[in-house]
Amino acid sequence: MTKTLIQFENVTKRFGKMIAVDNVSLSIDEGEFFALLGPSGCGKTTLLRMLAGFETPSEGRILIDGVDVSRVPPNKRPVNMVFQSYAVFPHMSVADNVAYGLTIEGVAATERDRRVEEALALVKLDGLGGRKPDQLSGGQRQRVALARALIKRPRVLLLDEPLSALDAKLREQMRSELAQLQDKVGITFLIVTHDQDEALAMASRCAVMNRGLLQQVATPSDLYEFPNSRFVADFIGSVNMFEGRLLVDEQDHAVVETKELPTKIFLDHGVSGAQASTVWVALRPEKIELHKRADGAPPPCIEDTPVDHNVAAGVIRHITYLGSESVFDVEVTGGRTVRALRSNLTRWDQEDFVGGEAVWLAWHPCSPAVLLS
Repeated sequence: MTKTLIQFENVTKRFGKMIAVDNVSLSIDEGEFFALLGPSGCGKTTLLRMLAGFETPSEGRILIDGVDVSRVPPNKRPVNMVFQSYAVFPHMSVADNVAYGLTIEGVAATERDRRVEEALALVKLDGLGGRKPDQLSGGQRQRVALARALIKRPRVLLLDEPLSALDAKLREQMRSELAQLQDKVGITFLIVTHDQDEALAMASRCAVMNRGLLQQVATPSDLYEFPNSRFVADFIGSVNMFEGRLLVDEQDHAVVETKELPTKIFLDHGVSGAQASTVWVALRPEKIELHKRADGAPPPCIEDTPVDHNVAAGVIRHITYLGSESVFDVEVTGGRTVRALRSNLTRWDQEDFVGGEAVWLAWHPCSPAVLLS
């Protein structure tokens, strides 16, 4: 049974007249890898800093393991933080950097050395304790900061945009390493990031914020597949968004009509909307099939889809080759551009379609998400 470790209860933070965090209530479980996700200025870093003790809530409470820490000094909280800049001391060796917190606490040298060795092994820096930070790569300096935070055995490790200073390939490597590290040490990790891929790849749950408000809390797959608003759908990954009118809403299917597509959108589930109300359909590019128009006829109807639904003719206006996949911008009848993504399963897949070619777009009835706001 999971145990709640962190609770934000109706937390608000004001800076003058500006509300940075607006009445946020949120629970995070012990041992969870949790991500606070959102655009710059959404309030996620302020929420993290309040948990760390660097800011005080204007209203509400923050509890760790049932204890109100809202006004407890940072050094008295069972948390430690890894900053975006790493904040390692350039004049100290790696080992001295990692041992710094224990040195301040007066831990005996023998115990300190043993724990430094364990921490360096944990972050794969064995044998590098004698080096200075400027003799390390960016990824290695990141690991020094992690080891320094973990050596004090906090209940919660706070990570503020920890990978933003790394190049793309190293960022991807560190995502995997951080997830494995969290699983190994078993403590609660709370990461703040504006990078959707980063959050989806590492976190067990994510909270999406916007303008100080909590928009949705869910697992990465639920955020991506079942967003609860246009903001979340648009912020998480790439999406085609269509405004439409709900024509049919039955328990087992729904139909949406939109002026932006020359086809009705059929869904294999109800959406609980008011008849004829305005809705928005979110359709991910990778869920759209691309078909050639060899004889000018539409492709065979996708299983469980009525004829003339979920299929639209168009012309390829642009192709972006990304190695493992290609992105197609297709202009459909009426002028709307729809983005489709296709995996390149062989070396020659990208040559199957060319710019200016007439094609058909089609999608399964369980692919779109229908949003009421």
